[in-house]
Amino acid sequence: MAPFSRLAAVAVPLDLANVDTDQIIPARYLGRTRAQQVEGLFHDLALDAEGRPRADFPLNQPAFAGARILVADRNFGCGSSRENAVTVMVDRGFRAFIAPSFGDIFHNNCFQNGVLPIRLPAERVEALRDALRAAPGSTIEIDLASQTVRGPDGRVDGFDIDPFRKDCLLRGVDEIAMTLGYEADIAAFEARREQDGRAA
Repeated sequence: MAPFSRLAAVAVPLDLANVDTDQIIPARYLGRTRAQQVEGLFHDLALDAEGRPRADFPLNQPAFAGARILVADRNFGCGSSRENAVTVMVDRGFRAFIAPSFGDIFHNNCFQNGVLPIRLPAERVEALRDALRAAPGSTIEIDLASQTVRGPDGRVDGFDIDPFRKDCLLRGVDEIAMTLGYEADIAAFEARREQDGRAA
């Protein structure tokens, strides 16, 4: 996966709390290829009963086309453990989510797919969504190294992240790739252990 260091991009607001993984990608799309699953992103929220785009759904609005940052409400990504809820958003171009809170499994899956989930206080996240609605197409800047977010209003907020996960994102590796980076050390340890066993 691509390293994540800095991102300045159009951000889209989603004013819905408790958006679960089935709303992100309905279960009926899970049997399709990964490329086809993108068609199901927010399907039941984005389209009406006749399959027509809802004009009030942010991702249907031209100003938010190409958005790479989603600013959501509390408990985003709750529900089932389907990793597709993250990968479908990656395939749609998203690299970061900002919300007051996330579903635990969704939060973990973000890091495994090179996506940065940022928790900020609820009142600040609401202010960001308000600013994005007031000026559609506005950008947010994220600097992972300094752990900061600059909103459309110029205000800079810090955020917390586990140091190991931060390092993985900066290097563009997941936990398995990180472990394989120590393959030579592991092999040397195993060789020493085998020799010690023979000596005993």
